[in-house]
Amino acid sequence: MNRVKRQITVPEFVCFKQQGHRISMLTAYDYMSAKILDEAGIEAILVGDTVGMVFQGHDTTLPVTLDDIIYHAEIVGRAVNHALVVVDLPFPTHLVGDQSAIASAGRILKETRCQAVKLEGGADQAGTIAALVSAGIPVMGHIGLRPQSVHTMGGYKVQRDEEQLLSDALAVQQAGAFSVVLECVPVELAEKITQALEIPTIGIGAGNQCDGQVLVLTDMLGLTKEPPRFVKKYADLHKIIADAASHYRNEVQTGDFPDSEHSYQ
Repeated sequence: MNRVKRQITVPEFVCFKQQGHRISMLTAYDYMSAKILDEAGIEAILVGDTVGMVFQGHDTTLPVTLDDIIYHAEIVGRAVNHALVVVDLPFPTHLVGDQSAIASAGRILKETRCQAVKLEGGADQAGTIAALVSAGIPVMGHIGLRPQSVHTMGGYKVQRDEEQLLSDALAVQQAGAFSVVLECVPVELAEKITQALEIPTIGIGAGNQCDGQVLVLTDMLGLTKEPPRFVKKYADLHKIIADAASHYRNEVQTGDFPDSEHSYQ
């Protein structure tokens, strides 16, 4: 494993695009996972509001509160020495005025060791992004499929409106965002957006022409039963954990555990 200790800064993250350095990003919500990802050399860790679905068991990300996300971000921040740590602004903290967004994002940066926030929205949120950046808060944008707008969008669908998506991407960049997530966007359109922007694009379900990629950790580890189509399963931890738990139960039932090796004499 790589054990790089110096933490990546926002300006360095932006420069990855010009350097042709592809960016790897994964979600984390707990100390142990974050520490493992950081030691593996992952460039960015997202404390995502997906915590509401994969950790809390909700159907959407909407129930996640600001206190929830700060709790998990503080834990993750303590584990990380290398990666840039970005935290989702939960619904609806950035939708009820610039001052609310600044106060919420300010709490995240003050109460955790994280360096930036992520905000869902395009041209409609450009003013809020600009206000956050003016307040000294680095912002990662998020366009395409926006999970916090799942009810408005009518579900989790591929977004194909080229004119709107290009407009959103440029507006996010103009507002001062240092990067932007493209979620569930056709490959050719994601490539066009990536080429049009000076800031890095981070794809999720947007093909391999983005400047980086992000996945939900539980999806790529095979813990999610039915992950989205764009997820590649890099391990099958669901089976490994289930087999280990079953093995443990059987040994407890038969009295084989604990044996003399695992007992004090």
